[in-house]
Amino acid sequence: MDYINAFWVGGVICALVQILLDKTKLLPGRVMVLLVCSGALLGALGIYDRLVEFAGAGASVPLFGFGNVLWKGVKKAVDQNGILGVFMGGFTSSAVGISAALIFSYAASLIFQPKMKN
Repeated sequence: MDYINAFWVGGVICALVQILLDKTKLLPGRVMVLLVCSGALLGALGIYDRLVEFAGAGASVPLFGFGNVLWKGVKKAVDQNGILGVFMGGFTSSAVGISAALIFSYAASLIFQPKMKN
């Protein structure tokens, strides 16, 4: 049942984002920022953790999950370092994921030889 819940929750999130892209004039970058901010807000309200318990990777993999990771990092850093934690918490909590994305995308560019669009 965990796989089914992850599948349908992730699918609903993606479908809602696609509808948002199709029916509004919002650009993809703004929609991504909206998702990250929504994940951080849901994490701050304590709703996101319950959603992840229910849906697992279906809720934690989309950009909502990245926003939640940033929120948790900022909260932890503020608890440890005070107001300076606002500036460093997001970086320390998301550094591994961002580094992995950069390394794997660079490796893929070496393997597949991307070409520029004309």
